[in-house]
Amino acid sequence: MAENKLIRMDNMGIVVESLDTVISFFSEIGLKLEGRATVEGEWAGRITGLGSQRVEIAMMVTPDGHNRLELSRFVNPPVISDHRTAPVNALGYLRAMFTVENLDEMVARLSKQGAQLVGEVVQYENSYRLCYIRGAEGLLIGLAEELGK
Repeated sequence: MAENKLIRMDNMGIVVESLDTVISFFSEIGLKLEGRATVEGEWAGRITGLGSQRVEIAMMVTPDGHNRLELSRFVNPPVISDHRTAPVNALGYLRAMFTVENLDEMVARLSKQGAQLVGEVVQYENSYRLCYIRGAEGLLIGLAEELGK
């Protein structure tokens, strides 16, 4: 029997209230807007299990082109739950981690947009400086700076 092999991870998705606000936030981190579209109809609802739906999406891509973040704003059906204020140890909680060149400069820039540190910036051995921030719409984002590069 042939072994089934993973080909790649295409994207990670986050449901948001305002595409424009969150696109601006992730653009500040360094992602580029690859495109926007509306996904709707019975076929899409069969994938998600929500029935007929209308969702505005924006695809953001990392500078290296290898990773994408799909932002979704549900027009119909309406959002029924909000997990953004859950603690970081809540089951199923999502967080995206990005490696940046200068962590302090990035935190300062994102703070000007309202982002807040969750804890503090810490150094892990001689490898990384790391932190969690709550950015646009309270989304949890990890930032890492590689040391010695």
